[in-house]
Amino acid sequence: MPVLGLGTWENDEPAQCTESVANALDAGYRHVDTAQIYGNEAAVGEGIAESDVDREDVFLASKVWIDNLAPADVAASTRESLDTLGVDSVDLMYVHWPAGEYEPEETLPAFAELRDDGLIDRIGVSNFEPEHLDAAADALGEAPFANQVEMHPLLRQEELREYADANGVELVAYSPLARGEVLDDPAIVDIAEKHGVSAAQVSLAWLRESGVTAIPKATGIDHIRDNLASVDLDLDDEDVAAIDDLGRTDRQLNPDFGPDW
Repeated sequence: MPVLGLGTWENDEPAQCTESVANALDAGYRHVDTAQIYGNEAAVGEGIAESDVDREDVFLASKVWIDNLAPADVAASTRESLDTLGVDSVDLMYVHWPAGEYEPEETLPAFAELRDDGLIDRIGVSNFEPEHLDAAADALGEAPFANQVEMHPLLRQEELREYADANGVELVAYSPLARGEVLDDPAIVDIAEKHGVSAAQVSLAWLRESGVTAIPKATGIDHIRDNLASVDLDLDDEDVAAIDDLGRTDRQLNPDFGPDW
């Protein structure tokens, strides 16, 4: 899985979304993340089509919304997503939240059928805690390929990182910049100044060195390129220790239907 992707949450102005996806791919990104609830799958698909990168070289992920997690709706809404994206399949399809119509014993076998039919390549989950992951593994007969969660230096998700390492689950970080909060953290700013880079790059590099794929959202080409430059930033042990010692648990997203965090 690519170590850095383009997130598209709230990138719902069609022309801007299409342009940012195409610009990101042409700049070097190879992972694009969207979701049914984002309302931008059509624009994301157009961005992929307009870029100079072949579809088979793009790792494309989407998510089934909580209202569509009954088995029949999983199948129908995924086919609709593929039509909207203008693709034959996606590389990864997530259960967006363990909420709404989600029932592991019913929902996840429907995802497995989509994989068997070649419409999705991998099964993922999002916003799952260890107990949800255990139930998902029982329902699938295997661990999900990935768990996408909020993660950044201010919410380091130690328990989920340990679970992922022990069970072979990829961790994918949304809101990897804590919706801009990391940009003003003094420890992160100090590390950025030390290396002559942006605070955003420090946060993304810390995630990469933690074995996590980050999917920061960006629309402007400058931010797209700045985030991508994080793949060339190597933090030293002192930097990593300073971030690990922050001791903050600043969650940015906690809807009322989400898990009891």
